[in-house]
Amino acid sequence: QLQLVESGGGLVQPGGSLRLSCAASGFTLDYYAIGWFRQAPGKEREGVSCISSSGGSTNYADSVKGRFTISRDNAKNTVYLQMNSLKPEDTAVYYCAAGLLFRLCVSRNPDFGSWGQGTQVTVSS
Repeated sequence: QLQLVESGGGLVQPGGSLRLSCAASGFTLDYYAIGWFRQAPGKEREGVSCISSSGGSTNYADSVKGRFTISRDNAKNTVYLQMNSLKPEDTAVYYCAAGLLFRLCVSRNPDFGSWGQGTQVTVSS
């Protein structure tokens, strides 16, 4: 069973930065596309960013373009989401997911893959 664990969330002031990590256990991430998604209270889950298995292709939601960067270190079996210039509207639980098809991540398909438990990000002064 694929197991993903997110970490790195927390409370940060507007304009601050956080780096989220998505670590895999029990399997290697090498062959999987990875997506970051988020869900704010009372809102539907939305896709934030995707990265292909090779790392050669990435995709971002318009709301985070230029502020967030997704990357992966397959040697560490980990994917990262660097979040800069954070805004209060970025407050949400952030989830990572692993799937075999990058295009399903990009299309925000709910059947994309296996999900982690999430990490809370709160942007507030």
